[in-house]
Amino acid sequence: MILNLNMASDTPIYVQLRNEIVLGIGNGKLKIGENLPTVRQLAEDIGVNTMTVSKTYTILKNEGFIEIDRRHGAKINPKLDSSMEFKEKLEDELMLLIAESGIKGINKKDFLSMCNDIFDNMNGLKSTKMEG
Repeated sequence: MILNLNMASDTPIYVQLRNEIVLGIGNGKLKIGENLPTVRQLAEDIGVNTMTVSKTYTILKNEGFIEIDRRHGAKINPKLDSSMEFKEKLEDELMLLIAESGIKGINKKDFLSMCNDIFDNMNGLKSTKMEG
């Protein structure tokens, strides 16, 4: 698993790791049902404390992106679906992004074009979740 983490960033490592795994699912680099490295292995691979990876996995589990089984470890949740809670969170985050974009001079057409381009590059769930 190739992860782009910036150890000098103000964004905590566990948040960066969470985001990289979610992006990996979205772009198809991590497949539905695929096993993730153990906490110890991933921590060793990326050079962080095991508690950092453990915290990330717990967050991903709580968000429904992964399942954790003590015998088989963590894997990408084969039953990913959107909930009303997620849709409300998405709407709140989009409102903020749209406001920031407008303030920075990005118009609706350019914003939607960027969204479409990014959406088209997310191959991981396109066939089962994103189309329609």
